[in-house]
Amino acid sequence: MAVTSKTGADKEKPVILIVDDDEMNLAMAQAILEVKVKAEYLTASSGKQCLQILQNRMGKVDLILLDVAMPGMDGLETLAAIRKRDGWKSLQVIFLTAAADKNTIVRASQLGITDYVRKPFVAQDLIDRVERALVVHQMDDPEIQDLLKALEQMGS
Repeated sequence: MAVTSKTGADKEKPVILIVDDDEMNLAMAQAILEVKVKAEYLTASSGKQCLQILQNRMGKVDLILLDVAMPGMDGLETLAAIRKRDGWKSLQVIFLTAAADKNTIVRASQLGITDYVRKPFVAQDLIDRVERALVVHQMDDPEIQDLLKALEQMGS
């Protein structure tokens, strides 16, 4: 597992955790994103491994790309476990799914997914959705919220 680095005036890179039981999908998603999205990438091959990584990092992950169909603990069960933890309830999660099953998407929406991407990946679509989710995550940062409040007060 790589360590997030901070250099000079640079901000920490966002941390993206990709969870998929198919090694080819893991490699492809990471390869697509690395071209445009500067981040630290972590991978997990199961829901259980995803939860272990989150536990080890104390939830310090900016975005999770989570496969829906995995043996053992599937994406819905993994997301439900994530949402049960107080510190993890606001984690950004994008579902990766080959199925267009509306019930799965509805259930995932109820559990609070940020977005979903259909497999096989369309490179630009994956990049756009990940970038959008990272912007939303940054807007939730307490420092950004304080800055927005200060700007709002200046305008009043």
